[in-house]
Amino acid sequence: MCVSKCLVLALAVSVAPAQVRPDAEARPNFILIYADDLGYGDLGCYGSTKNRTPRIDAMAREGVRLTDFYSTSGVCTPSRSSLMTGCYPRRVNMHKDHRNGWVLFPNSPKGLNPDEITVAEILKRKGYRTACVGKWHLGDQLEFLPTRQGFEEYFGIPYSNDMGRKKIPLPLMQGEKVIEAPVKQPTLTKRYTEAAVKFLEANRDRSFFLYLPHTMPHLPLHASKDFKGKSSNGRYGDAIEEIDWSTGVILDTLKRLGIDDKTMVVFASDNGSNCRNGGSNAPLRGRKGSTDEGGMRVPCVVRWPGKIPPGQTCAELASTIDIMPTFAKLAGGEAPKDRTIDGSDIWPLLAGVEGARTPHDSFFYYRIADLQAVRAGKWKLILPRKQRKKQLPFRLIDLEADIHEDTDVAEQHPKVVAKLMALAKAARADLGDGKNAGRDQRPAGRVKKAAPRLLSK
Repeated sequence: MCVSKCLVLALAVSVAPAQVRPDAEARPNFILIYADDLGYGDLGCYGSTKNRTPRIDAMAREGVRLTDFYSTSGVCTPSRSSLMTGCYPRRVNMHKDHRNGWVLFPNSPKGLNPDEITVAEILKRKGYRTACVGKWHLGDQLEFLPTRQGFEEYFGIPYSNDMGRKKIPLPLMQGEKVIEAPVKQPTLTKRYTEAAVKFLEANRDRSFFLYLPHTMPHLPLHASKDFKGKSSNGRYGDAIEEIDWSTGVILDTLKRLGIDDKTMVVFASDNGSNCRNGGSNAPLRGRKGSTDEGGMRVPCVVRWPGKIPPGQTCAELASTIDIMPTFAKLAGGEAPKDRTIDGSDIWPLLAGVEGARTPHDSFFYYRIADLQAVRAGKWKLILPRKQRKKQLPFRLIDLEADIHEDTDVAEQHPKVVAKLMALAKAARADLGDGKNAGRDQRPAGRVKKAAPRLLSK
């Protein structure tokens, strides 16, 4: 359940107005800040003693910190498809690329289907101005770019910063045009921040949605000269501390423009850290790419002064699939009704409503095409699988008592195992598993002939 750290009296006073859903006139602006490969243990408010993150830590004190918030994948492209569509990656066929790889690469013919309805499209239809500033990674063909998926403005790179090629230098794009290649990576976080501030200033008097998916701290690590070599955690710490600075600039801009209390700000990560170069998923097991908790459980902090009571910690299960339906409902709209949406509105959790519980009976951990684990309540069942030609048996974990997933308690709880096995069976029938398609999957987008994003001569 969601528990406030504030005094009981202060909580009673601050929670009351938040229990009522904001009406149409009070609908919020939305800012979604999304780090790349930032680990569960990389922020001060999640236990880091290496990285200085005072502005994000302050966000946590001023709002709610979610301890059981999940990405739907341990890698970039699939996780971002869920953020945009409210669906598991397999639902929208974005769990792998056209060659069965983990993520999309430059000049791939595959991308997020334009027929999918994104959170940006829902908000745009409600009169919001929309902008994406940062890394996209849902397809670099014109048909799949942010400008074709509900965003009126785009400034950033179309895929990961390690994907520059000799014939396709890493491009920086403005709208649908490459304006710099190869991009000067040490300048990215500052330039993203400048573009974000410009968008906020231009739209201070109307509703807006700003999606700010940072390039860092994905490898290769970069920071501007103002942050390079300044942290105690090497280049990794430099990159994170610059993202924290950027977050502070965004929050300060909201106050300067007089729209702080009208704006919900969400800070999260796309998946866990790879645990190299200073990253940490402590106290979780595993790393980026895995279905261990460290691969998919990520930090998430949400702030909306006057509507989200300060000082909350929420241990209810929530996920990136919940962002779209939650934003849609708060904006006076709704998630699409003509297709399956896996996410749910989690506003009661964020608002600190007494007794609020997760809307999810289960959560499924996929690694590329394979279902590897399922969670229900505090229980996580790690399914039988092959690893390095060795068959591994199933294991049952009590995540409340064993956050590092060390102890198998399957023998003590056979009924729990049976329940979670049944949930896994249902997921395989619905979403699919391995090469077996589920009964409710939608096609990804695909072009007949891909063309790279190159700098115009």
